[in-house]
Amino acid sequence: MIKQTSGKCNTSNKAVVTWVDEMVKLCKPDQVYWCNGTKTERKALLAEAVEKGILIKLNQKKRPGCYYHRSNPNDVARVEQSTFICTESQDEAGPTNNWMAPKEMYQKLRGYADGSMRGRTMYVIPYLMGPPGSPLAKIGIELTDSIYVVLSMGTMTRMGKIAFDELGNEDDFNRGLHCMLDVNPDRRYIAHFPADNAIISVGSNYGGNVLLGKKCLALRIGSYLGRQQGWLAEHMLVLGVESPAGDKTYVAAAFPSACGKTNFAMMMPPAHLKGWKIWTIGDDIAWMKPGSDGRLYAINPEAGYFGVVPGTNSKSNPAAVEVISRDTIFTNVALTPDLDVWWEGKDGPPPKECLDWKGNKWTPASEEKAAHPNSRFTAPMINNPLLAPEVNDPAGVPIRAIIFGGRRSNTTPLIYQAFNWVHGVYIGATMGSEMTAAAVGGAGQVRRDPMAMLPFCGYHMGDYFRHWINMHKNIKHPPRIFHVNWFRKDSQGEFLWPGFGENMRVLKWIIDRCHARTDADETALGWVPGPDSIDLIGLTNFPPERLAEAQAISEEEWRREILMQDELFMKLHACLPKELIFQRELLLARL
Repeated sequence: MIKQTSGKCNTSNKAVVTWVDEMVKLCKPDQVYWCNGTKTERKALLAEAVEKGILIKLNQKKRPGCYYHRSNPNDVARVEQSTFICTESQDEAGPTNNWMAPKEMYQKLRGYADGSMRGRTMYVIPYLMGPPGSPLAKIGIELTDSIYVVLSMGTMTRMGKIAFDELGNEDDFNRGLHCMLDVNPDRRYIAHFPADNAIISVGSNYGGNVLLGKKCLALRIGSYLGRQQGWLAEHMLVLGVESPAGDKTYVAAAFPSACGKTNFAMMMPPAHLKGWKIWTIGDDIAWMKPGSDGRLYAINPEAGYFGVVPGTNSKSNPAAVEVISRDTIFTNVALTPDLDVWWEGKDGPPPKECLDWKGNKWTPASEEKAAHPNSRFTAPMINNPLLAPEVNDPAGVPIRAIIFGGRRSNTTPLIYQAFNWVHGVYIGATMGSEMTAAAVGGAGQVRRDPMAMLPFCGYHMGDYFRHWINMHKNIKHPPRIFHVNWFRKDSQGEFLWPGFGENMRVLKWIIDRCHARTDADETALGWVPGPDSIDLIGLTNFPPERLAEAQAISEEEWRREILMQDELFMKLHACLPKELIFQRELLLARL
């Protein structure tokens, strides 16, 4: 007989109760706790996590409401080799996804889950993705034996009664099961069942693998549902740009993980661009749907930020520094003797000594880094001083520009604009980026990451490109599409562009292009800023020649780039839209 804890069943929805009962019989927890998402509950769960040694309470004078968590050293990033899309046919999942037949995967994972929660508590987490009442909002229920997951989901989603109120008596909700097991990489699977709107994650406790509302539902399942239902689930930030005149223009941007998405979403414009302001809608995920007025509207389905910590400081991201000053869970950073946190790139000098992310003594003379390169913060979006007032608008915001960008030290210029929608899809589809610590293995190596969605698309990537092309039919006033590269280097290995808040200068040109307020020159790649189109006033040690170097287009490098694109195109040839092959031929001809 399962003992019911004080968090009793708080829904009369029969589909929910039936499914939870089935999973309880499978996992056999000692207790079942139904989360309600209240502040009182969170306070009690935090105290329990500290008592059990799962969290360490930080110095509350320095960081009120903040806690520290260490993950298992074998469990510090997304594991793409253990992530599966389980569709009836392998063709539907496509060659860029790992695939297993649903029946076979269910059998395997239910074997692991059987009795896995004996001696543990099963937490039932009802959560809402998106603003209440939004036509794009989705409901999920995650069952987990991890209190860290409960607390993180409470930050990242609209958790508790609000989700059941939105669901009513319907059975249209994502069914998510997470079992930590013994956090053994040999038994680590993150499996998605798109036809069933279901997710099972076992053997991990790292956020990207176990906060099932995030990459799992919001992108892998979301992209599959979006194709069926006529919308886009994208790995994109969304921001609003307010001009000195007070008008707002909304932009979505796709960058691979750890390529500056959060910094861009919370950008502080330089002093020279007085009167311009950035408003954050979201820093990671956008759900976008055509509106009745022919424009593309976006919502941020999340309620918090799961950001990379290293490099975060008052220069790179002053807004993020404020975001993580309170009510934040830090994972895998360094812990100082006075119970504060530290990471490489933080403001001020390093501590004389501290405990590194593994709990070992660290000093500035140590060979290893104190914080893991993929160490994270989990913080509520309400902490953001730049949070857009429209963030909870059920209708979303109208997108005028879509920006693609990767981390490239050569070849790709600072900024260029697509000639049209299909050309823009080609630019997004052929994005290349140097890999980062957010994915296991291969840091620094260039790989194709179409629309920054390669690890997150829940079906065949060729069909995904076709869906993007087809979306144009339903968008009478499509956003203009751009590509940026903040990471190009000179011959000495120094970044050519200063980045951070100075990126506002490039963003201003993008906004002006959307409103037909500035000129552009035609090149083989697309439209680029004309002479003096990017405002460089007040930018010290940055002559126009340096901008020209950041914008340089080498025919030789681009011919090599097009050959490199072949690897992905050959993989997807069975479903690759002919329009993209045509765009490639056009680019070759222009070169």
